[in-house]
Amino acid sequence: MREINQKLRSKIRALPLKEGKTETGIPFVTAYRFSSEKIQMPQTQAPYLYFVLDGTLRLYTPSGIMDYREGQYSISKIDTPLSGTVLTFSKNHDFLALCIELTVNDVITEVLNLDHDLTDIITKKRQKSQMMSVADQEVIVSVYRLFCAMNQTIPSEFIRKNIMREVIYYVLCGSCGSQFLQSIVTIGHADKIYEANSWIKENFRNSFTVENLAEQKNMSVSLFHQKFKSAVGMGPLQCQKRLRLTEARRLMLDEKKNVTETALEVGYESLSQFIRDYRKMFGSAPKEDIVKLQNQLKK
Repeated sequence: MREINQKLRSKIRALPLKEGKTETGIPFVTAYRFSSEKIQMPQTQAPYLYFVLDGTLRLYTPSGIMDYREGQYSISKIDTPLSGTVLTFSKNHDFLALCIELTVNDVITEVLNLDHDLTDIITKKRQKSQMMSVADQEVIVSVYRLFCAMNQTIPSEFIRKNIMREVIYYVLCGSCGSQFLQSIVTIGHADKIYEANSWIKENFRNSFTVENLAEQKNMSVSLFHQKFKSAVGMGPLQCQKRLRLTEARRLMLDEKKNVTETALEVGYESLSQFIRDYRKMFGSAPKEDIVKLQNQLKK
C-alpha cells in the first residue's frame, strides 16, 4: 500500500503545484500543498475525501483530536473544521493532500445499489475490522487507478464515473462507512441547514440569535430549529458552543495560550462560564485537560 501511495504522490508532484489549491485536470479532484503549519481545509459544501499524501495532519473536531498519516484519509462531515494543523512536513518541507469531492446523489445512488444486508451491516457498524481495513486500502488503490485512467491518451468520463463508484463503495465498506453513510443521509435532507451550519463555523466567535438565522433561511424559528437539530444533531447555539470549546482546546494545546485569553478569543465574556462549559464538554477543567492531552500525545 505504501508503494501505491508513493506512486500517487509522484503523479501529484508532477503537477505545477502552487501554495494552497491546484487543479489536477480531473473533475472534482484537487491537490493541496502547504508550507505553513496552519492550513485551510477545502471550502466546499459538497461531501469530500481528504487524502494525506505527504506529512501528518491533525484535525480538532467536536468529536475529538484526529491525526492522519500519509496514505490515510478523512471524510468531511457536518462538524469538519475549517482548518487543520500540520504536525510533520515532508522531505520537501511541505504538506501534500488530495481532495475528492462527491455528490450526494452519486453516493445515495450507490447506497441504493448495495445489497440490503450490506447496508444494514454498515449502518449498525457490524462490518468486520479486517474487511474495513481492506476496504480502506482499496480506496487509495481506486484513486490511483483514477489518475492512471484519466491520464491516458483518451480520457473517459465513463471510466471516471465508474471508478468513482468504486471509491464510494470502498469508503462505505471502510472504517468510516457508518459515519459517512449517516452524514450523507443527513446532508441530503438538510437543505439550507448545511449552509447555516457553515456560516456558524465561520462566525462562532460572534453572538447571533436563532431568530436571525431562521429569518435568513425564510423559515419559522421552530421549523429551523427542528431541521437544524435533525441535520446536525444539536441546536444552533449548542453547535456554536461546541465550536468555541473545540477551538479553545486547540489554542491552549497548540498555541500555548492561557485560559483567560483563550476564553476571550473564542467569544466568551465570562471566564467562569467558559470553565463550566469546558468541564461539561471535555470532563475536566481547561488546565487539567490540556496537561492530560499533552501527556497522552507524548506517548
